[in-house]
Amino acid sequence: MIRTLLILFGVVEIILPKAVIDACERIGLENPDEATLRPGADLLARLEGVIFVWLLVRGRENAPITSKLLGLAGTVAVVYPKPLIRISQSFAYENSSELELRSWVEPAARLLGILYLLVLFLSGRNGNEESSERETPV
Repeated sequence: MIRTLLILFGVVEIILPKAVIDACERIGLENPDEATLRPGADLLARLEGVIFVWLLVRGRENAPITSKLLGLAGTVAVVYPKPLIRISQSFAYENSSELELRSWVEPAARLLGILYLLVLFLSGRNGNEESSERETPV
């Protein structure tokens, strides 16, 4: 069930990246109307969605480098989120220094890191293994 929801989120992020970005801006910024996205920001959101879907459908063994990078990003976000917030803002926004973050952005970044690690964990078990486990008598 969780895997399916995460795949669905990834698909939505691939198809409607601007809607996901807009929601994140409204949640995380005091001044979302002043945010100026870089031209490739939607591509970065789509890439995140592709990574989620790919790993959850195909398994992390089919994308070892991507899996390690997602695991590193997730770990950094959980342990020390400030650099990840700064880096992601500088990639996504032309005026990142002018944006005012809400107080809960750091905890939200930690939750995003947990989400990345959850995707990585769930991608270690592909759908075929799960269905064969259910069919095996106890």
